[in-house]
Amino acid sequence: MRHKFEQNPDIDPADPLVVVQAAAESPETTAISAYLDSYQTSRTGIIPVKTPERLVMVKTATIILADVQHETLLLYTTTGTITTHETLRHLVQRLGDPNFIQVSKHGVLNLDHLQSLEDSFSGNMTAVLTTNLKTAVSRKYVKGLMSQLGL
Repeated sequence: MRHKFEQNPDIDPADPLVVVQAAAESPETTAISAYLDSYQTSRTGIIPVKTPERLVMVKTATIILADVQHETLLLYTTTGTITTHETLRHLVQRLGDPNFIQVSKHGVLNLDHLQSLEDSFSGNMTAVLTTNLKTAVSRKYVKGLMSQLGL
């Protein structure tokens, strides 16, 4: 990826304009846009998660996997599982962390907890995570995951 700076006196220095140019939209351009969207968001490392019983403060570093099952979002953490009705998309937006990467239509994993990847059926892969938790990596998301891993 290349980048350059162009000075433009018509643009407010306190509110710079960033343009991402490419031949076509791709996972890389989407990732760059997501990073820019979250750039100035303050991160405390803790997010509130509303469960049916209470509001739980979760350290983002402890989240291993977020997985949707039957319209319920399950957050697998190093200390247990948290159930919520938040959408996966909204959770990822609130996390705003590039270490959380979507691996299927219903799952997002934390790269800090990824231990290994195994080949699976028809181009899919299986991700082995902390606490021996496993999740499927859909072939649609394999390329983006490999790119995020630098492969």
